[in-house]
Amino acid sequence: MNENLIKEIGERQAELLRHQGLYHDEDAPELSDDAYDQLARELAALESQLEPEHPLRRQSPLNNVGSPTKRGFASITHEHPMLSLANISGEASVRQFAERIAGLLDMEGGQAQTLRYAVDLKFDGLALSLRYREGRLFMAATRGDGTQGEDVTKNVRAAQIVPLIVNKNINLGSMFEVRGEVFMARSDFEKLNAEQQLKQEKTFANPRNAAAGSMRQLDSSVTASRRLRFFAYGLLVGEDLREPLLTHSQQLNALQEAGFPVCEQRCSNGQIEDVLRFIRESEARRPELDFDIDGVVIKLESLALQEKLGFLARTPRFAVAYKWPSEQAMTKLLGIDCQVGRTGAVTPVARLEPVRVGGVLVTNATLHNEGEITRKDLWIGDTVWVRRAGDVIPEVVASVADLRPSNARRFVMPNVCPVCQGPLERPAEEAVWRCISGLSCSAQRVQALLHFAHRRAMNIEGLGDRLAEQLVEQGMVRHLADLYALTEADLLKLERMGSKLALKLLDEIQGSRKASLGRFIFALGIRHVGEKTAKDLASFFGDFERLSQASIEELERAPDVGPVVAESIRSFFQTPASLNELRLLLDCVELQHDLSLPSLQKGQTTTQGPTSFFLGKTVVLTGELSSYSREEAQALIESLGGRVTGSVSKRTDFVLAGQNAGSKLDKANSLGVTVIDESKFLSAIQTTESNNEPFSK
Repeated sequence: MNENLIKEIGERQAELLRHQGLYHDEDAPELSDDAYDQLARELAALESQLEPEHPLRRQSPLNNVGSPTKRGFASITHEHPMLSLANISGEASVRQFAERIAGLLDMEGGQAQTLRYAVDLKFDGLALSLRYREGRLFMAATRGDGTQGEDVTKNVRAAQIVPLIVNKNINLGSMFEVRGEVFMARSDFEKLNAEQQLKQEKTFANPRNAAAGSMRQLDSSVTASRRLRFFAYGLLVGEDLREPLLTHSQQLNALQEAGFPVCEQRCSNGQIEDVLRFIRESEARRPELDFDIDGVVIKLESLALQEKLGFLARTPRFAVAYKWPSEQAMTKLLGIDCQVGRTGAVTPVARLEPVRVGGVLVTNATLHNEGEITRKDLWIGDTVWVRRAGDVIPEVVASVADLRPSNARRFVMPNVCPVCQGPLERPAEEAVWRCISGLSCSAQRVQALLHFAHRRAMNIEGLGDRLAEQLVEQGMVRHLADLYALTEADLLKLERMGSKLALKLLDEIQGSRKASLGRFIFALGIRHVGEKTAKDLASFFGDFERLSQASIEELERAPDVGPVVAESIRSFFQTPASLNELRLLLDCVELQHDLSLPSLQKGQTTTQGPTSFFLGKTVVLTGELSSYSREEAQALIESLGGRVTGSVSKRTDFVLAGQNAGSKLDKANSLGVTVIDESKFLSAIQTTESNNEPFSK
């Protein structure tokens, strides 16, 4: 036998055992799920070179489901082992799973098409087993090593996350076991870490660690003080049911009727194409959820077929876990740079050793501000957790203090602008340092130029990051108004700029000379004034001169303008540098009145013409319209007095649903919010004679 192979396997097994203990026992993992899975695959490949009966294979940590119970908790033996699931990824593997199931059941062709599957979200928390006798909870345990778990009955009672007494009329039998996941919502996790920081106590790297650590407290009052949640995903029943439950989905429905929290987002009785569709939809909706998931669980719907297929040593044959790329990974913090934004805000940015997170290679991540670096105790050289959810900018979540090298060093915020070397200031009420040099700082000038050209501002298509940087670096744009003095000869001096591209850009610049008042106000980049506020200001004042001369009191009478925004607007119009920019710009731009409501005072309404259909209404857009782009539809609704928001709530008046509408439509239906299609929308905006609404709640 190769001694080097034996030695390497032994070392790898010890390493995997350590990481299993960190994850299951200490709630402080040092590896992401992807990195752990890779380590396990490498060990499995090495062990496959040994004979099946070799001691190293028989004692392998790959045979473990979890980890031994934690000291301080009584041990509970599971009546039925809490097994793990085999992992798969990619649509092809889902079809292969279905083919394997059909083969094991001796089904071919048309018969295999009759198989039905249930799909549940795979929650990232701590697995629990709950045992009930005569409808009363009498025991709760963690997964542990799959055979024995920790007795957390007292903590489950304290957390109040499951019913302690179940209605005996519910069809669950005299003795039953519920399995599910205790987790912490992302919003509650953020609040907990903020509270921990205030108390100068340990913060958590992610919601999973926070949930597991909270449930496994020796002091149940600590568990009770934290906002934990629970989703049931399985049921084991005795033989005294009045009516048998035949499918997994029937079990979940019965649990829900009995008062257990069950996730509504699931697929029942689906064919394999339904399974694949659910996987795609769930991955798309993943960033919108307030709790972490790392995939879905696919299993045969029929309980009889599940029983027929049975189990392997560690996993069931009838179910698999379909996993997405991890949204969180571990890497090295190589350095911290500072970037200067449009408003002068100096933002620290982490330079990272490249790591793949959520399927994307990440090399930089936001650190927000100096206070966040201190709160998270980040040192240059640290091993850190990096998180990326959906299209959200990656962020450094926490450091792993135990892995801090001896040469790690603290970050020191610069006292001058890293770009223009001008002074930095931090107002007492703010967490952000700012360069006060304004547009004389080239970094602020580049960002101001990009904001000015934004499609929802002056809409100068083709003016991107690199071009803006070149225009500023070459000294061609010192003021925003310099854009309108550019010539073809000027542009041809820039890198990768040909005559055709230069003429196209000049046409775009010339086209922006006529601008609506709302777009122009937004394009100025006044601090705290976003697109919606800019439109409100344009509609309220109706004239740029009136806006520029408005007092604090007059500004606060505009819709959704409070003291902070009013002060920011007034300060902008009193700053000499801003006034100089405006003087130059107004010589180049012809302002157009918005197609909008007459100027209104707060509380004033009108029911004249078609504006009455949307006036004062809150509207949410979802899906694709054939007649208008999303931006055009929003502008039209706002011009008729409506307010367009991004999320559905009970306060939403209408949801305009186009083709391929997503989760917003589902939420509208669940809340009973009125849903209109494109034809009703077109009818509403074309109606001019009647003041009656064309649709009703």
